Amino acid sequence: MSDMKYTEDHEYVRFDGDVATVGITDFAQSQLGDVVFVELPEMGASFGLGEDAAVVESVKAASEIYAPVSGEIVEVNSDLEAEPTLVNSDPLGDGWFMKFKLSNPAELNTLMDEDAYKAFVASLS
Repeated sequence: MSDMKYTEDHEYVRFDGDVATVGITDFAQSQLGDVVFVELPEMGASFGLGEDAAVVESVKAASEIYAPVSGEIVEVNSDLEAEPTLVNSDPLGDGWFMKFKLSNPAELNTLMDEDAYKAFVASLS
């Protein structure tokens, strides 16, 4: 079973125990274009499912990053402050945004697996 899940807003969640790493998918970064700024949440902030948690700005647009799960922020990717282009060059690796300590792990069951996400993206074209 994959440790990755996806939302219809093109966020991914990579989970390891009760910690979830959140970022945007390769599809999302390609739609945004060159990322020039990322606003990350404060450490210790708590978010409910679907709440605005971060902002990503590109040469094309600014987009909200929604909390794909409920929980408390336990880490943010401060590398994005100096190098926001990591979101473009490595969205599923070094371009991650934040890590949540899950408050309701059952929410992971509401997210898409990789096959469902690929089908969802294919349906958009």
